[in-house]
Amino acid sequence: MAETFLRPDVAPFFDAATAQRMVAAAWAMEGTVVRDVARRQTLRVVLDGRAFYLKRHRGVGWIEVCKNWLVGKRPVTGARNEFEACRHLQHVGLGAPRVAAFAETAGSPASRSSFVLTDALVGYEDLESLTLRWLDTPPDPLERRRLVTRVADFARRFHEAGLVHRDFYLCHLLAPSDPGQDMAVLDLHRAIIFAEVPDRWRKRDLAALLFSALDLPVGRMSWLRFVRRYAGRPLDEEFAARGDFWREVYRRAARLYEKGRRKGLTRGRFQG
Repeated sequence: MAETFLRPDVAPFFDAATAQRMVAAAWAMEGTVVRDVARRQTLRVVLDGRAFYLKRHRGVGWIEVCKNWLVGKRPVTGARNEFEACRHLQHVGLGAPRVAAFAETAGSPASRSSFVLTDALVGYEDLESLTLRWLDTPPDPLERRRLVTRVADFARRFHEAGLVHRDFYLCHLLAPSDPGQDMAVLDLHRAIIFAEVPDRWRKRDLAALLFSALDLPVGRMSWLRFVRRYAGRPLDEEFAARGDFWREVYRRAARLYEKGRRKGLTRGRFQG
């Protein structure tokens, strides 16, 4: 069944008569291409002087759908994941892009087209860019501790809200320039919403987050501080109750790092 959402302030840029017409209007928009992969494109567009990000999805085909299911992955077949995740995060009070428009045509998951238009997040910097500067200029210990604490708090609240990201890397977490603002998250096209997040999905998100920090000068103490803050209780209690969970998170992150090392995608600072 076709579905649409249209915020009044962007309504003049869309024909809201049908989902098909909204999708056609989205495909007619021009902007700066930020990402262009098979069947999915992200553009930065300016409408009435304001910046937005437009993510357009075309049907991925049954071969791609079946290939993903056969290897145990949930296929991304459109913009619905991002639409629902952003709206859910707004509802629970966590920082994420605000949805301005969404449409999904009728048809099978393999053939339908869809898009989501979101406000550009202004006044933020992604954590990958922020922390890479630490390689040349080591951070003040207090600054590093404060950031680890904020990331742990955000990750806990994100998972407690029932979401898993499935690409939970530092590059997708945003720190505000205003210290009074909360962190934010973006690129939610693979996100899944649960009533309660299963441990296996938490492990994947947390391992991805740890993996993306392994080349940074943060050290073991920062990881332990993250675990304690995320768990919300002393480390001895947490490891006694969930030691296997955290060991698997660490092993999974190390495997991701080794895979990245073989592909030349990591800097080789982490030695296991």
